[in-house]
Amino acid sequence: MAEERWRKVAGLDFKDILYEKRPGVARITINRPDAYNAFTTFTQDELIQAFQDAADDDTVGVVVFTGSGTKSFCTGGDAREAKAGYRKGMLEKDLRVKTLIREMPKPVIAAVNGYAIGGGQVYQQMCDLSVASQDAVFGQVGPMVGSFDPGFGVIDLMMVVGEKKAREMWYLCRRYTAAEALEMGLVNKVVPADRLEEEVDAWCDEILDKSPGALAGIKACFNAATTYMRGIEGVSSRYLWRYYSSAEAEHWKNAFWQREEPHWERFRRKELFPGVYEEETEE
Repeated sequence: MAEERWRKVAGLDFKDILYEKRPGVARITINRPDAYNAFTTFTQDELIQAFQDAADDDTVGVVVFTGSGTKSFCTGGDAREAKAGYRKGMLEKDLRVKTLIREMPKPVIAAVNGYAIGGGQVYQQMCDLSVASQDAVFGQVGPMVGSFDPGFGVIDLMMVVGEKKAREMWYLCRRYTAAEALEMGLVNKVVPADRLEEEVDAWCDEILDKSPGALAGIKACFNAATTYMRGIEGVSSRYLWRYYSSAEAEHWKNAFWQREEPHWERFRRKELFPGVYEEETEE
């Protein structure tokens, strides 16, 4: 079955993604390789349509989520929107994308073909299973750019890799190889880049052999223990939106894009740093 031709889904014309199906399988690809497959609010709208269609299509038993090209799976929100401050709509749509991945009654497999950074790392983490190219790179960036994930990306990560490792990933914002991701349980398998599609196809075919009703029930059981995360994300997003309007978030965002060291002392207790940056703070 793996050799069968993928076909574009009729009636759904997309600009930022590719949406294809073969018997039993739907494949959703972020198609913005020049932007390292970062998503905009427009991209998210298309992802929502595609994931909803795959969830509703009874002929689909498994969904593959990937990125176009060989460099990147997804690197989170597009920098141009982030720099311009267009974040509120992205937050709302982001929750919808993650909820569809998590709650649709069929497995979603992330085919991680390169960088999975920031929101892109959260998307692959939210998938039921992840198969990664040996060239894949994983990591978080939120505290480096004046942002963070308000729910799923933190709590679910803790459930996947353990609390200590999740704190390390978010607090330090380091990069992790595919081998390291496999060791910590962030992905299920790592294969050479030229075998990624073949391996994912094989996993899809194994899933299609199983009872779809049983798989739907199992997925619901897995999710039942942590359904509270959706509510937490909905509430925390309001705090995150207010945080984005703060001088602190703006400072870290600008420092990152201007490739400057952030003046973190300005946002700590002033009495601990007498005389430090006083003139700059007064300005």
